[in-house]
Amino acid sequence: MSVFAMASAPSGAAGYLQFLPFAIILAIFYFLILLPMKRRQTKIQEFQNSLKVGDRVVTTSGIYGQITKLNETSVQVQVADKVRLEIARHAIGGLQGQDPVVPEGGLNG
Repeated sequence: MSVFAMASAPSGAAGYLQFLPFAIILAIFYFLILLPMKRRQTKIQEFQNSLKVGDRVVTTSGIYGQITKLNETSVQVQVADKVRLEIARHAIGGLQGQDPVVPEGGLNG
């Protein structure tokens, strides 16, 4: 006759303690990675929505110019006399003479 020892399933608080390390890792991940990323994205969105004609800007690729026209998804930037470029609004990295709003490498970098 063989006897098998069967472990009973954890019950009550003991069952929740098994998931505590995973919950702690998720909380650390959220506060160290996701929350700062969300704040940075909100800051970038607010900056891009506040652009106006006449702002002197620099693009994420390093092109300096002055905004001459705004559309919902694009911006016309004058880079020299009679030279205007139509670029995507999200390609504006910051205002000239100030720290860039969009980190180097664009939104993904």
